[in-house]
Amino acid sequence: MKIAVSVARQSNVPTADDGQVLREYAISTGKAGVGEKFGSFQTPRGRHRIRAKIGAGAPDNTIFVRRRPTGEVWSPAFAEQHPGRDWILTRILWLSGCEPGRNRLGDVDTMRRYIYIHGTPDSVTMGAPGSHGCIRMRNADIVELFDLVPPYTPVAISED
Repeated sequence: MKIAVSVARQSNVPTADDGQVLREYAISTGKAGVGEKFGSFQTPRGRHRIRAKIGAGAPDNTIFVRRRPTGEVWSPAFAEQHPGRDWILTRILWLSGCEPGRNRLGDVDTMRRYIYIHGTPDSVTMGAPGSHGCIRMRNADIVELFDLVPPYTPVAISED
């Protein structure tokens, strides 16, 4: 199994080992575009792996801070109290770069940048860049993907 993320198409496509497309999800990548530098708020390109799966069994809209559930559940009313936040909800697939000097080690390390594939409020627009560098998905979609992929699944992020 592997995942292909297209920034241009704003899509996440998991495929089976035989190449069969299993699903296509609408996503939202970095509002600041693509790039690998620490502090850029851009989505990193290249070959990655899912290093950790976080949130198994958590209710939809569970709020995560620093990869830990806060015990709170996102709602529009809760969001009004915390404007401007890039919500990390429901599940987290933490990515690790596989290309030293491009997206691994030093100031381009995807894992140290805390780049995830994660859930976001269902009211957030998909199909257009808008995140702080992560790959955002609708909650039902991230639950489905989370259950589908094992740890260390390859993830290729490309601009095309």
